[in-house]
Amino acid sequence: MPARPDPAPSDPAPVGAPPVDTAPGPPAPRRRTAVALARRVRALAPAWGLPTAVGALVAALCTVYSLAQWDAFVVKSWDLGIFTQLAARYAHLEAPVVHVKGPDYHLLGDHFHPLLVLLGPVYAAFPSALTLLVVQNVLLGVAAAVVTRAAVPLLGQVVGGLVGLAFGLSWGLQYAVEAQFHEIAFAVPLLAVALAAVLRERWRTAVVAGALLVLVKEDLGLTTAVLGLLVAWRARRASYLWLSAWGVGAFVLATRVVLPALNPAGEWAYGSRLDVLAALSDPLALYAPAKAYTLWLLVVVTGGIALRSPFVLVAGPTLAWRFLSAEPGYWAPTWHYSAVLMPIAYLAMLDGIDRARRGRVGWLRRYARYAPAVGLTATLVLLPQWPLWQLTNPGLHFAAPRADAARATLAAVPDGVVVETDVGLMSYLVDRTDVYYLGNRNPVPDYLVIDRVGGGTPQEWGDVLQVARLLHPDATFEVVHVQDGYEVARAVG
Repeated sequence: MPARPDPAPSDPAPVGAPPVDTAPGPPAPRRRTAVALARRVRALAPAWGLPTAVGALVAALCTVYSLAQWDAFVVKSWDLGIFTQLAARYAHLEAPVVHVKGPDYHLLGDHFHPLLVLLGPVYAAFPSALTLLVVQNVLLGVAAAVVTRAAVPLLGQVVGGLVGLAFGLSWGLQYAVEAQFHEIAFAVPLLAVALAAVLRERWRTAVVAGALLVLVKEDLGLTTAVLGLLVAWRARRASYLWLSAWGVGAFVLATRVVLPALNPAGEWAYGSRLDVLAALSDPLALYAPAKAYTLWLLVVVTGGIALRSPFVLVAGPTLAWRFLSAEPGYWAPTWHYSAVLMPIAYLAMLDGIDRARRGRVGWLRRYARYAPAVGLTATLVLLPQWPLWQLTNPGLHFAAPRADAARATLAAVPDGVVVETDVGLMSYLVDRTDVYYLGNRNPVPDYLVIDRVGGGTPQEWGDVLQVARLLHPDATFEVVHVQDGYEVARAVG
């Protein structure tokens, strides 16, 4: 091949211009990265369109419910106040010392949830207890998007979208929203991502999401251990057993070292609630109807086919500690305790359908076609029994006859003071005052606030001055506000 001729003398470069390199070079690394990223986003956009819509709808519905609760001054427990104080500490780059739980109480001595440090930046931008409710709802919406994304390739757009929506409106998530913020909000999307990754054989994603679970709550270390066994078995790689070791190690470290070291009593505060021998020796408690109902709900909303999948084993640790506990509040489907079971159940359903389709049992292959419809029908029938159904009649379920009194009571307490209170208005005071719960031994506060109707203060304690004398006999208080059961006293002298 003849050599390429030099540029013609009749086309000289302009005087003073830099020499031109006419040889084509490779694209700049940054440009290549940007182009590849753009192509990947375009490829993912259609796949994530419906899941994103489902997740946004779930988050929006849950937030509407939370706003209705908030405007009606519904406070389920002191937990929202506790987590709001924790978020405020993290927002100020401080240790999570939470006075609601007790004077100088380090909350990492109560439960091991270091991942909640992520609340700090969000709370710094939006300092309100309501922020935590919205964060939880967004996290549940993310989980719904992940489940929908896993369901669509297996079931199609319509049925897959409906299954994702059913997950987002499942009983475990609805009761968690009703119970207001808890740390398990972070576990729900992590479990969804981990199990969806197992379903799609994306082992590294499953391992990373599973490894992060141990930072949400101490008992989830055991869940991570079972997840590690599942990943190792499905991937046929023993190397993934390190995830199981990580889970067990994290559980032991949290319950034997970290929690006792930071807990005022020098122990794992909830370890005594698990009494295996007592549970096994009491048949009435072991086979309590509340436990059976919880299990029945798990089966029926997944059309029963979740039992075909080994994914259900991941629910084992959570069900074990709940059902072997002597605390009846753990047995029922209410509160937030079942939220972590929902991604396990629904992704087990998807895996069960996939396994049944590829299996040799004829009747099970045929039933796999109808299992989603069975689960969706059960969800539709049961939906009126669950919390979000209250949105169909907000005037009945979120009536707030004392709302004006609550606002006037809050206005009677200035910003920045030390407040001792029951749970009635705790969540509305915690973002602008230093709140202590009146059930603990606390220093003398600047203000004492009680709700004699729904705050949890024992009726026999009397009015706010009687409560003040009972809790702080050496201090003097004066009443500054009384309205519709809300009472405020100020320390004097």
